[in-house]
Amino acid sequence: MPTLLMCPPDYYGIEYEINPWMDRRRPADTRQARDQWEALYHTIIQELTASVELLTPVPGLPDLVFTANGGFVGGDTFIVSNFRYSVRAREAPYFQGWFQKRGFKVVALPSGQYFEGEGDILPLGDELFAGYRFRSDVRSHLTVGSILSRRVFSLELVDPRFYHLDTCFCPLGEGAIMYYPNAFDVYGRRVIQEHIPLRRELSSPEALRFAANAIVVGKKVILNSGCPQIKGELEGMGYTVYEVDLSEFIKAGGSAKCLVLFVER
Repeated sequence: MPTLLMCPPDYYGIEYEINPWMDRRRPADTRQARDQWEALYHTIIQELTASVELLTPVPGLPDLVFTANGGFVGGDTFIVSNFRYSVRAREAPYFQGWFQKRGFKVVALPSGQYFEGEGDILPLGDELFAGYRFRSDVRSHLTVGSILSRRVFSLELVDPRFYHLDTCFCPLGEGAIMYYPNAFDVYGRRVIQEHIPLRRELSSPEALRFAANAIVVGKKVILNSGCPQIKGELEGMGYTVYEVDLSEFIKAGGSAKCLVLFVER
């Protein structure tokens, strides 16, 4: 049974602007955000039959709800994120403390090597695929690969709307992904084509609904609602797809995957 870390949206809101999705003139509806978060939480437990641990919300940290960005777990090692923006850097000690209390070996990257956890690094089999440019530093990929003794493929992101890898690239397991090719530079697309045999390309409208920002456990997938094309393709591949409306979190540039961090896969 996989274990995921989530953080209730008690203090979630659009309090600053650090990606193209955020606009303080378009605030989140806090009640609706809570309902959407709880729908996701219950879908994970009931349909994915996964275990969910909770991080305590902290006043003044509205994006703590996006736990995927807090770091990356490899076995008993937790690599804590080194956030690019100071407004999010204050989150790191809370993730570090949570994992230390549970016996993980917590590792921090050298100063200046920006790294934003599962937002920018995702496993596919024994290998890791990592995004860089807008948030994470490409140098961090070498460091993470060395710490975990795993091969890392670096992919440059070129569209600021897809500022983290998990907004445009989703491992489906067994050498398969769904992704939005236009989010990557030419070399990144070539790396994906050469190393991942089964690729499902997202249309622009569904990519912009963060279809790639999905939670995958085995042959079950949780998607943001309103992505019928990829939903049908996934079902044709034998996946069971669950839709959850996460529109209030897209206002901050996140969806299903941004709201979970895999503690155990």
